[in-house]
Amino acid sequence: MAEQDPSAPALFDMSALTPTFMDLQTPEYAYMFGFLQADGHLARGTGQKGKLTAEINARDIHILREFQRLTPYYSSVTERVRATNFAEQAHSATWTLCALEARTIINELGIPYGKKSRVIRPPRFDFSRPDYLRGVIDADGSLGWTAEGIPFLSFTSASTALAAYLCHYAKKVTGTERIARRNARDQVYVITYHKERAQQLAEHLYYPGCLALDHKKANAASIQTWVRPADMRFAPPRRRWTETDDRELLRLNDPAAAAIALDRTEQSCSMRLWRLRTGQTPSPTR
Repeated sequence: MAEQDPSAPALFDMSALTPTFMDLQTPEYAYMFGFLQADGHLARGTGQKGKLTAEINARDIHILREFQRLTPYYSSVTERVRATNFAEQAHSATWTLCALEARTIINELGIPYGKKSRVIRPPRFDFSRPDYLRGVIDADGSLGWTAEGIPFLSFTSASTALAAYLCHYAKKVTGTERIARRNARDQVYVITYHKERAQQLAEHLYYPGCLALDHKKANAASIQTWVRPADMRFAPPRRRWTETDDRELLRLNDPAAAAIALDRTEQSCSMRLWRLRTGQTPSPTR
């Protein structure tokens, strides 16, 4: 039997079959990173010690087991039951990773140590976008049915960069524009899509075989069954006011005339004119 030439290339490169840890072009790692960015916590200890943790409802422990499987460093999954402000017995599961090398990789990708809710942002290099956003929404979003039986998908975040990116990405998928604004009560962004827009986003993000929380994957499939009632009208897409529109509105100084000139409703022109006059909307630059 002839010996193999040691200089000949290998028939199979086994390293190519195993993705690099936290390669964000790999769907599972993109999802994992988005989830940890939104719902994980990276803490420093003494010296080089520290840990990355993610604590979630114990019903979703399967996703932490997946993180454990995807991580080529030692990590643990533990459970506990404790009293919280919301329940006398809250059953949670926690994934913990302490390896310095792993923490360094994750930190350099964009998960800072300590408080992070306002400073996290999407990666600045190539990454699997739908998987990353699904991870963020699984951690900090909601998906399902309203009390009125309307499908919805929503996302809550204190990060301006994350909220703006979701609006940008969702517009590409649904054609619907959302403007990210902090709410008055909590100073966080709450971005919500309903009806067909929620169905489109859910179908795009929660594709067959994807890594996701089981109950949200089930909800994403469930809302696809909704059909708009025949007597439910479609709301026309909102048109943003431009500086040119504002200048023309101020020049005409008449909502009825502006409605004709700008192809808008008289009510819309009247409200915009009032906001411009009272300073609630900045006047256009000359």
